[in-house]
Amino acid sequence: MVTASGGAQSPKTNVPPPIISVSNPRVLIQWSPGEVRCDGAVLAGPLTVRRPWNQLGWAGGNGARSITIRFAIDATGRPVSIGRGGTDFVPYSDDVAPALTASRFAERAPHQDCSITYTMRSSTMAEADAPELMSYTVHPLSGRLPEEGWKRIRDAAGDCQDPPQPQPLERHYPDFATIPATPGVRDWSMIRYDVDASGKVRAPTVLTGTGNRALDAAGLKAMRESRFTKGARKGCLYPYWRMAAKLPAPDMPEAIRETKVAGHCPDQHGWAVPPQLRFPEPYRRRSIEGWAVIRYDVAPWGETGNWTVVDAQPSADFGTQAIAMIRAARLPTSDQGYTGCIDRVRFNMGPPAPG
Repeated sequence: MVTASGGAQSPKTNVPPPIISVSNPRVLIQWSPGEVRCDGAVLAGPLTVRRPWNQLGWAGGNGARSITIRFAIDATGRPVSIGRGGTDFVPYSDDVAPALTASRFAERAPHQDCSITYTMRSSTMAEADAPELMSYTVHPLSGRLPEEGWKRIRDAAGDCQDPPQPQPLERHYPDFATIPATPGVRDWSMIRYDVDASGKVRAPTVLTGTGNRALDAAGLKAMRESRFTKGARKGCLYPYWRMAAKLPAPDMPEAIRETKVAGHCPDQHGWAVPPQLRFPEPYRRRSIEGWAVIRYDVAPWGETGNWTVVDAQPSADFGTQAIAMIRAARLPTSDQGYTGCIDRVRFNMGPPAPG
């Protein structure tokens, strides 16, 4: 008998690789407007170019980006015919065109060929300027500001956040209805103040904000009248804000309103599935109204197609939104379908919200 003998072998064990945790912190995204050029030359003032609202992003992948917006300026100084200079998707840029829509230029100086380039900058919470972080807390588009951002704000103030924090006994507010609101802009004032040992407010000042003088003055008055629990504190902060006033859409020119195209689409065609009016969210946030005129064809089974924007104001984004609505709608079935249908879509804000 032959016995084969060999050394004992233990089975192989697959050991998983170690888990490596990579930190990917939030960063503050800011867009800064460059110079305005019209008809090949830099546009001189007076002008008020609104900055897009700050947003939160993630560290990494937020290198230098820019976006160019093309537009015209009407006789009232209002930007119209606003559209992006390219079709590439640019993250965190949804408020760029609405911010330009809320901007203002010199009256009685219309231009047709204008452009402006916005450049993106990202900063860690520790690097970001405290007023920029404060601005984000008024417009928290991307969720709550991380604790690192709040620490940066507190470090720029004083000891007001050290326990025990002063608690309001009487919190006064401005009469917001008497404060002029800015069309397309949510105004805000960050009030810095001290509290003395008796709980009385001392040395209130406007630290930063959008520069609405009436809101600044009313905020200071309201803060002076407020009272807090006893205990001296320095560098307390409190924001007051005023909702944006409605920015009405430009008038629709009669030539656009009476647009006719070749085809056999009836003026009153009815809907099997009516369009659902959905406001473009970045413009709703700023209370900016608009309109669009859309041309399209209809298949015999009621599906729409071949959509084109005849015109959209004040921004091409209203045309994009209108096409999305028409695309999802359905007309009644017909023998041959239709060509050359025209619909006018108006995006109107509802009653203003208080405050």
